[in-house]
Amino acid sequence: MAELNSLTLTQLRDGFRAGDFSAREIAESFNAAVAAARALNAYTVETPDDALACADAADTARQSRALKPLSGIPLGIKDLFATVGVDTTSGSKILGGFKPAYESTVSAKLRDAGAGMLGKLNMDEFAMGSSNETSTYGPVISPWKGSDGGNAALTPGGSSGGSAAAVAAGLAPGVTGTDTGGSIRQPAAFTGITGIKPTYGRCSRWGIVSFASSLDQAGPMARTVRDCAILLEAMSGFDPKDSTSLDAPVPAWEQGLSSDLKGKRVGIPREYRIDGVPDEINALWDQGIAWLKDAGAEVVEISLPHTKYALPTYYIIAPAEASSNLARYDGVRYGLREVPEGGNLDAMYAATRAAGFGAEVKRRIMIGTYVLSAGFYDAYFTKAQRVRALIKQDFARAFEQCDIILTPTAPSAAFGIGEKMSDPLAMYLNDVFAVPASLAGLPAMSVPGGLDAQGLPLGLHLIGREMDEQGVLNAGLAIEERAGFTARPGKWW
Repeated sequence: MAELNSLTLTQLRDGFRAGDFSAREIAESFNAAVAAARALNAYTVETPDDALACADAADTARQSRALKPLSGIPLGIKDLFATVGVDTTSGSKILGGFKPAYESTVSAKLRDAGAGMLGKLNMDEFAMGSSNETSTYGPVISPWKGSDGGNAALTPGGSSGGSAAAVAAGLAPGVTGTDTGGSIRQPAAFTGITGIKPTYGRCSRWGIVSFASSLDQAGPMARTVRDCAILLEAMSGFDPKDSTSLDAPVPAWEQGLSSDLKGKRVGIPREYRIDGVPDEINALWDQGIAWLKDAGAEVVEISLPHTKYALPTYYIIAPAEASSNLARYDGVRYGLREVPEGGNLDAMYAATRAAGFGAEVKRRIMIGTYVLSAGFYDAYFTKAQRVRALIKQDFARAFEQCDIILTPTAPSAAFGIGEKMSDPLAMYLNDVFAVPASLAGLPAMSVPGGLDAQGLPLGLHLIGREMDEQGVLNAGLAIEERAGFTARPGKWW
């Protein structure tokens, strides 16, 4: 039998239930893999005892036939989710040593479903970044290497870079991520895995450290579409503690999986044919169109005319909300406190934030504070909200013509660590294809479609109607079956 940490979540679940191996054997395999791959810097905290304790409970439950949906499955949890008694720092120095006395709703739901925890996953500080280089713990290194023979360290994408690297390297069968403007989908594409951002409100935001409250949404990342469907079912559901939570039933997404797209229409937005995108990206997009046609779908051209305004709109709204959310980190109640000698309360605030926040977080706080300031609020923030409404209207009109939208996930394959850190605008462009769906609150996922000339993964991006995660998952399954993507990174760490 292959090493257990090389199996998909579905294979582990089914093999455990069939008695092919024990939950403890699964946990031990992943614990060993996590310990052996510390060079990737994917985990900020390891919790092997938690994984083993939950595994032993699962083995006992199997004997009594009292299994839960995720019994025997250990997961990695992004450092943005509050976990009782385990460091939750959002990748930031300002929250160093913070151990919550409460559990996020999403991680609690996963525990209630029987899952154990392998540890907390590294991420860009406060989820602000596209390369996992802004973390106070240092960058996550992608397990992938280019085939050109070079040894350049590559980014796994961000902000959920630790989550993506962990799945790609076999350090977790599934993980939680969060997506504000592409932070599940872009790293999934960079590392050859699958990740889905559900409709805004499907997963509770309670207990997740806030970045931009009207955009943040939790979602799963795993090896396959089916794995993501299993995890999303466990993570989703109404939460009265979250005022943005959707009071709607959770569909049986795994049971509803079907790659037969007969009668479905796939929209191809002409505005996503962007100058400067590598030919390989466009070629994969064309191949994805052919795969969906083969699955029975009709392809139609659509227009999303306000697409070109999505990125600037996002980089007004998200920093504005971040500047408000991050005002709570002041050194008074928890986390870092810096008190200058002889300083007053204002001096403590300034010193704490100067020492605790990284450069990218400070940049976005300053942008956000500026666009919310008197004299600029209407010129920037109010106008951005109006453009956001137009972007949402574009999608509503497009879905009168189609059932699903197909685009590339990212404008490039993974790039080198340090390659874009000196140019924030170049870094922000990584989310050019992902941001519109976030602004509209729509479900969207990335599925691996192939490799570029350097042997690095490329992803295809599917956007669905609000609440139609099933349609997105089914189209993703159709691509997955036809792409036959089985490439895995060679173990060098």
